[in-house]
Amino acid sequence: MINTTLRVLLILGSVCTFFFVITKIKKSQLEISDSIIWIFLSLFLVLLSIFADYIGTIAVMLGFMSAANFIYTFIVFILIIILFNQTVKISLLNEKIKNLNHYIALKEKRDQK
Repeated sequence: MINTTLRVLLILGSVCTFFFVITKIKKSQLEISDSIIWIFLSLFLVLLSIFADYIGTIAVMLGFMSAANFIYTFIVFILIIILFNQTVKISLLNEKIKNLNHYIALKEKRDQK
């Protein structure tokens, strides 16, 4: 069982995270396509803090020693997915930069003739 003070702190932290993500979207500091996973993650944290007792039951059913181990494993898995998506986007942007450099070099060579 989780005590009331810890549950309230978890809920407040989760709600603050959600509003932080929303604020970054409104200030155009975070693209909506990138922020969808962060919104879902913050909503998951809110649900996790509200239903913390059930998470312990699910963790035991899945064979984890404790709910904390299950939560850490799940969060690490989500962060690896986010990292992979960001790596794909960076690779695509690097390819676009390379193509743009080639285009500029060809245009400058053509303009010199």
